[in-house]
Amino acid sequence: MSCKSVFVKNSAKRILMTLLLLLAVCNFTGVTCAEAAENRRSGSKTEQGLSSKGSAAQHAAVSHEKVRSVAGESKPAASVKTTAVTAVKDSVPLPAKTTVPSIVRKSVKISAVGDCTIGWDDRFSWGNRFDAYLESNNGDYSYYLAKVREVFREDDFTIANLETTFTSYPVKMEKTFNFSAPDAYKNVLLQGCIDAVSLGNNHTYDFGERGYLDTMAALDSIGIPYFGHDKYLVKEVCGVKIGLFSLLDYGCQFYHEIDKALTYLKSQKCDLIIACMHWGVEHTYEQTWAQVTMAHYLVDNGVDLVLGSHPHVLQGIEKYKGKYILYSMANFCFGGNTDPDDKDTMIFQQTFTFVNGELQPDDYIKIIPASVSGVSYCNNYQPVVLEGAEKERVMRKIMRYSSGFEYRE
Repeated sequence: MSCKSVFVKNSAKRILMTLLLLLAVCNFTGVTCAEAAENRRSGSKTEQGLSSKGSAAQHAAVSHEKVRSVAGESKPAASVKTTAVTAVKDSVPLPAKTTVPSIVRKSVKISAVGDCTIGWDDRFSWGNRFDAYLESNNGDYSYYLAKVREVFREDDFTIANLETTFTSYPVKMEKTFNFSAPDAYKNVLLQGCIDAVSLGNNHTYDFGERGYLDTMAALDSIGIPYFGHDKYLVKEVCGVKIGLFSLLDYGCQFYHEIDKALTYLKSQKCDLIIACMHWGVEHTYEQTWAQVTMAHYLVDNGVDLVLGSHPHVLQGIEKYKGKYILYSMANFCFGGNTDPDDKDTMIFQQTFTFVNGELQPDDYIKIIPASVSGVSYCNNYQPVVLEGAEKERVMRKIMRYSSGFEYRE
């Protein structure tokens, strides 16, 4: 073998060994065969490159082990970058889901009317007395409130001032008028869609304690709740807890009774408090200073609606600190007079809205002018809603002594 052949053979061996070495390095560092061939042709440059890439390979191996320990995966070294990105992504906490607060909305529509004397004084002549109209209508108790029943049917809660007794007890108190009706007349309220009555007035004791007890028993028998004097009412309607109290106080002096009632109703966690006040001076159209002072005290201490009665005629409505005060709602279904001089009356409605338990400062009221009688020449004891010119006349009359708001239908 020539020296050239030996040299070639030895050179071939060296090249083969170099290639095997490069292949091993490539497997460890990820260097391609083309890069290895290029490094081989570059001489000393190749050795420097190999040294540099060896250090990089060591660093990559260490990083690879860290990533594997974080990600909990076993992947080839060629996937180090992808694994590292995935691991970082997985380690970043996701933002918490935003919880949208729930909104609980409740509303209750209340109607209120004035004096309902479902009865008569037996000294009245029978011909045009309250009970004569029951007989002429074939014993139909629904006759009396037939023309307004649909208004009450469409609300949630109707309140009336019941100024009579349901009793047959004959012993009267010494008074100018003593109003009563047999127990069966309770059906006038039931068939007329009345939901609760105030007894805090000057006629519930016309026949003494016995007459008062008989009246409450009659109301209990048909499921119509009542309140008045020292009896308070707490009733839930449409998910709203309503507290009601009623006082007889002509001269507006019994502030301690107001405090007593409010203390109790607040202890019951009422959402809404309504006060029915039997006060003022009969047959006067303008509320007295004493009524105004007491009404403001009621609102200042937590009352949401004030309903006044006793004057037998309409007085003004005041909006005070966002609350409505009706100083007198006049008569309504009134058996206490066969032909009253002033037959004007009204139905007052207000819708109270609560959002998450908070009463909203809205202004959803409706004033419905009405008459206590369907005819002008006498009292037929059948209140009617007014229309046209008569409606406008009564509305002007109400607004004449009203303040604190502008009313638009």
